[in-house]
Amino acid sequence: MRPSEATDHPAGEPPPGVHHSPARARAADRPPGADPGDPRAIDADVAGAVGRVLDRLLAERVATARGLDPGFARDLAERVARFTLDGGRRSRSRFVWWALRACGGPDAARADAALHLGAALELIQTCALVHDDVMDGSRLRRGRPSLHADIAAQYGGAAPDPRTARFGESAGILAGDLALAWADDMVTDTCVDRLDADTSRRVREIWRAMRTEMVAGQYLDVRGRLAPAPSPAHAMRAACLKSALYSVERPLALGAALARADAATTRELCAAGRCAGIAFQLRDDLQDVFGDPRRTGKPGGGDIRAGKPTYLVAVAEARAEGAGDRTAATVLRRSLGRADLSERDQAEVRDVLVGTGARAAVEARIDTLVLRGTRHLDSASLAPEGRDALLALLRTVAGAPPVPRPADGPPPGSGDGAPVPLLLSVVSEGAAQ
Repeated sequence: MRPSEATDHPAGEPPPGVHHSPARARAADRPPGADPGDPRAIDADVAGAVGRVLDRLLAERVATARGLDPGFARDLAERVARFTLDGGRRSRSRFVWWALRACGGPDAARADAALHLGAALELIQTCALVHDDVMDGSRLRRGRPSLHADIAAQYGGAAPDPRTARFGESAGILAGDLALAWADDMVTDTCVDRLDADTSRRVREIWRAMRTEMVAGQYLDVRGRLAPAPSPAHAMRAACLKSALYSVERPLALGAALARADAATTRELCAAGRCAGIAFQLRDDLQDVFGDPRRTGKPGGGDIRAGKPTYLVAVAEARAEGAGDRTAATVLRRSLGRADLSERDQAEVRDVLVGTGARAAVEARIDTLVLRGTRHLDSASLAPEGRDALLALLRTVAGAPPVPRPADGPPPGSGDGAPVPLLLSVVSEGAAQ
């Protein structure tokens, strides 16, 4: 969305600061010609349906911001709106939707609520990414300047460089806060206008837990940079809290709550989501070091330069220490946290990650997590079309190729034995790498 699209006032719409009625809001969010009672109208393009919700709601928020101060609207509100509308695959929104569909929903009101909760998740993702870039000192995101770097560049001639850089970081923090505030507003409005009391309570509980988990995970990530050699168990716990829960498990829980799913179904869905979410983070760690920056949209080796205690690096350090490989340990020790790491230095780190077997161990862990996630999904009582869509989405997020299901025989992973508490099992196995 261009900045003008966020601030122009369409004919027939209420003036800035005056909100649509819930009934009108629901009508505005539907695809043209869609039957509001037919969820199949949304199935074909969940991301597009959520995008339409975001487009309208963010236009309202930006218009309100312009009424407060044009500079605030231009510098922060419009940037938050553009960042949210222009990026990502809307995977969190799709998890909400397909969990709702797999659990037997929805009617028109719950379909509408799912789209609005999906929009809120896209905003909280904006908050997380913008804050993450500030904390990491990352100047690129999605192939473009990160939000705080873009603001600093806008005011590059207004003050000496250190002051301008600090201003950009401060503005980035405020932009992330604004995105979080808007996300909370959307959840509150959805609970009040679209949900019964019991469903509203369940949604609020999940949302509250998710926000705290995100902060805890980010804190573990930052604190881990002070440790000389964070353990694989610590790295896995941080990955779970920082990424897996809010990226997959909590969105699935929100969809299940909207559908009023029973406890057993919700439990299996959440377990599948946690497996896929951790696999997603492990895959992201691999991509940061071994991926093509032209595809990832950010410079390679950013986690190494920032000194992030990823599971990949933690496994390499543990293996180097266990094997008495001082050369590998020295390469990792001198490379982590070096902002000026050269391409040659990065190549040395990649060689260590391969040579210690850390890369292969992480790939194997991802495969195991995908298998477990499939098993948990197969254990849940789900509507077939929603279940199949969820399986495809979970595999995509984990970076696994689609696998056709056999025509007969047991579901994949069904012979692996009884489920175990997921986080504990993953952490304990990670510590043994």
